Amino acid sequence: MATNRPEAAHYDKLDDGRMQCRLCPHECGIADGKKGICRTRENAGGRLELLNYGEYTSFALDPIEKKPLYHFHPGGKILSIGGKGCNLTCAFCQNCEISQGDPPARHVGPEELAREVVKRMDMSIGLAYTYNEPFIWFEFIRDSAPLIRKAGGRIALVTNGFVNPEPLAELLPHIDAMNVDLKAFDDEFYRKHCGGRIEPVKETIAAAVRAGVHVELTLLLIPTLNDSPVRLHEQAAWIASLSKDIPFHISRYFPCYKMDIPATPAPAIRKAREIAMEYLNYVYVGNVGEAEAGRTFCPSCRHAVIERRGYETELSGLDGSNCANCGAAIAVRR
Repeated sequence: MATNRPEAAHYDKLDDGRMQCRLCPHECGIADGKKGICRTRENAGGRLELLNYGEYTSFALDPIEKKPLYHFHPGGKILSIGGKGCNLTCAFCQNCEISQGDPPARHVGPEELAREVVKRMDMSIGLAYTYNEPFIWFEFIRDSAPLIRKAGGRIALVTNGFVNPEPLAELLPHIDAMNVDLKAFDDEFYRKHCGGRIEPVKETIAAAVRAGVHVELTLLLIPTLNDSPVRLHEQAAWIASLSKDIPFHISRYFPCYKMDIPATPAPAIRKAREIAMEYLNYVYVGNVGEAEAGRTFCPSCRHAVIERRGYETELSGLDGSNCANCGAAIAVRR
């Protein structure tokens, strides 16, 4: 029986009574009374309804570098909101309590959220949809992000990138920046450890770059699973084929959720960075506690243009968006 819950976008009604969700590449065929893989869409008597519209579990003011977005308004802060659920089932999920669990949630409408963001724009550049997978919040982002941008706020997504081209194209005009997890450069890894596929993620990244969205990528390096030098070379080369200026974050894995493989050795992180630097201008490492891990260097003269210590950022090496030492352009949006 249909309820007064909001209706989902991007689905078809099948002859057998199932609803075919078209939001992400799973394209779940959902029987009456059942939910899709992401657990946010339910077939209610022949109508696909949303269980998560405006339902949020976290709302905080974060450093922009925490997303991580190192080249998008560096040193700034951004309000961040997240719901619950995910359309992937990564065995190493670092936010499993909200992505795979069912934590308590509060409700906010698009207009109310926009007012809250605008009210805090003296301390924040806008809003990041983050913490869990934002694309399964498609309808809420579609309704709230344009209101925030109209008021001068910036919009960021921190996402797994597993979404179909049509809903992606609908959202991209309202998005300023994205950090996408490119979890491996191996379809078998995606299928076995994430319950997904790699090609849709690559298509999302390429489409966002073509649309002029500021894109940064993150890889959680897991020993024996996605740390093959051959794959790392292929991954970095593919990123460079889109743009050598895409910032690439390589982060150290620690055992989490269902995965108990020992933590990534720090030398493996450094080696992965060396490989990526053969192709890309800006490569960062995380969770290793090294002074240079978060520094931004000029690709031309190797002068440190941005210093980062934790989430404290110093921009004294920049002259606008250029290197203060040699004048070369730095791929940063300020």
